[in-house]
Amino acid sequence: MFFSTLLGACYDSTAMLMKRRIAAMVGKAATEAQRQGALPPGPVPEIEVERPQNPEHGDFAVSLPLKLARAARMSPMAIAQRLAPLLPTEESILEVNIAPPGFLNFSVRQQWLQAQVEEVIREGERFGNLSQELPQRVQVEFVSVNPTGPVHVGHARGAVLGSGLASILAAAGHQVTKEYYINDAGAQMSAFYRSLYARYLQALGREAAMPENGYMGDYLVELGKEVASEYGERLAGMPEVEAVSATGKLGLEKMLALIRADLSSIGVTFDVWFSETSLYQSGQYQETMELLKQTGYLAQREGAIWFASTLLGEDKDNVLVRSTGEPTYFASDIAYHRHKFLAQGYDRVINIWGADHQGHVSRLKAAVGALGVEPKRLTIIISQLVTLKQGTEAVRASKRKGNIVTLRELVEEVGADACRFFFLSRSPESQMEFDLELAKQQSADNPVYYVQYAHARIASILRLARERRLNWSGGDVTLLVDPAELDIIRKMLHLPELIETMAERLEPHHLPRYAMDLATAFHWFYQQCRVVSSEPSDHAITLARLKLVDASRIVLARCLSLMGMAAPEWM
Repeated sequence: MFFSTLLGACYDSTAMLMKRRIAAMVGKAATEAQRQGALPPGPVPEIEVERPQNPEHGDFAVSLPLKLARAARMSPMAIAQRLAPLLPTEESILEVNIAPPGFLNFSVRQQWLQAQVEEVIREGERFGNLSQELPQRVQVEFVSVNPTGPVHVGHARGAVLGSGLASILAAAGHQVTKEYYINDAGAQMSAFYRSLYARYLQALGREAAMPENGYMGDYLVELGKEVASEYGERLAGMPEVEAVSATGKLGLEKMLALIRADLSSIGVTFDVWFSETSLYQSGQYQETMELLKQTGYLAQREGAIWFASTLLGEDKDNVLVRSTGEPTYFASDIAYHRHKFLAQGYDRVINIWGADHQGHVSRLKAAVGALGVEPKRLTIIISQLVTLKQGTEAVRASKRKGNIVTLRELVEEVGADACRFFFLSRSPESQMEFDLELAKQQSADNPVYYVQYAHARIASILRLARERRLNWSGGDVTLLVDPAELDIIRKMLHLPELIETMAERLEPHHLPRYAMDLATAFHWFYQQCRVVSSEPSDHAITLARLKLVDASRIVLARCLSLMGMAAPEWM
């Protein structure tokens, strides 16, 4: 847990403060037990306060007795029994129970729980946000696909993961920069340039063979026609080397514009678009190579320049500059990460890569260490493959063969919100099947529809209340005693804790599940409790429930916002 171990944090949410108070209470009890001799002396492990799965076990649970058992040579239940009487009193805590195999379970007072409705409304759109005493500067680099073709569904998964993670880290109080690394140098771009030039000549009606390793997609045929329409014979009249370069650069600009537009269609934007070519033009590549040479990590053999990875525990050395004098993409990556850490000064860098880059992870972390940067400051998340469910056929993406399903096609088919929810709902290390039919269903079976319908239902209730000129700002939350009411309050208070956990573990895939649980709690409350009543005797409970509905709106909208989804008021 990189963030929690390096930083101290202060939390504005009273729910988060309650967790800290409970941890402090247990810590004091452990210290007092050691002072009295009820427990042997020794370091007290980190005290984690969790939410029990079973609500009958209370609101918070502490497993410290289980952690102390081996060192104390006592049973966890015996340790819990010695700690419980020493816990300081806390007016918000109703009771503390001991549960097998050695948990301390804390139940909060109903009055405290009810008061959190007011707290949610007071915090409004800030609810769930955390503040850090020492916020980190974090760079999240994602997508970064070669600009040789449109974004396909595999890239889209990493795009949603990166943007969702960036939103969560920002909500957790960190300073986050989203960056796209433009791979506009090297052999693949050369192949793209030559492929586009051939398509351009063909669009002019000339004979031109596609290069052997060229890009064969239909999109390149259309791009060639577009260049031909705009520039006519001008480029064809240039010397071939100049013509290929000029045509390729035009194609690069058009592809980047297309990539930006496609990513924007699912709410993915970047703060920085960084060019690989700039590493060479600015001298940063040369400076990086000189640094590695001075520190003894470069070796020359077989006419090539190698990075001495084996000096850092790797199984083999890796080529940085081929015998032809052409740098490998690994060399560019090292220079780029020197720029991130040493030039830009990021405290932490998070890269989100596709599954085909798995073998590159350890050697890049070794290279970061060779630059004098602690390797744990670099985290690389591998996003696994996506297949679309179309009957029994799985469609793989390949820009070169032209057999691709683009992000644009997927958005046109199911919509941006379905793309974001589905891509975010699975952990990146798991392979994913995207069910197109489910994503389009307007029923409770579709989690996207289910969650957004809950928000639309809330908006409908509040519209009705406004039409009846009901002002719920003075609603008495102490009237909220129904189990369904208390359950949704408890569920709302999980959000700040979830943001903390997701930021620490870099696991945004928990958010869609939480949004589903929150929507379920609201739908159940709506079925069990009539909100707007015309009976004069029900006026007070109507206002109290409207206040609860308003708080539910805030929390559900926060979830949708963090996921980059719309919060519809009509469905």
